[in-house]
Amino acid sequence: MFVEALRCYAEASPEQQTGWLAGMRDALIGRSIALLHERPAEAWTVATLAEAVYISRAVLAERLVAVVGMPPMHYLTQWRMALAAHHLLSGNLSQIRIAEAIGYESEAAFSRAFRRQYGMPPAAWRRQGNRPAELAD
Repeated sequence: MFVEALRCYAEASPEQQTGWLAGMRDALIGRSIALLHERPAEAWTVATLAEAVYISRAVLAERLVAVVGMPPMHYLTQWRMALAAHHLLSGNLSQIRIAEAIGYESEAAFSRAFRRQYGMPPAAWRRQGNRPAELAD
């Protein structure tokens, strides 16, 4: 029932609405988003993502910006950081395991990206028990 409600909401949304849900209305963008969500740790590039959905890099980048509101790699980074925040709150994984699970080769690179996104290092985020807005609902 939840999936059907999402589908109805997406179909009824105005054409000019942007975001990942709007992206799901577009078959190619929807498949691109699904791939990023299914395999966030993969070493994605715009080229490899475009190849996976059988469109050019330029078309993918242009359509993703138009429909979702951001370039493909920016979307991937935000998705990875949302996953990291979720893992940090669950307390089950170490920072290096979280970094590996979302596609970072080092804990330092992960920590820098996390700090850019949330304004504090992952350890401080975990201690404070923060919840990003995209995970709050």
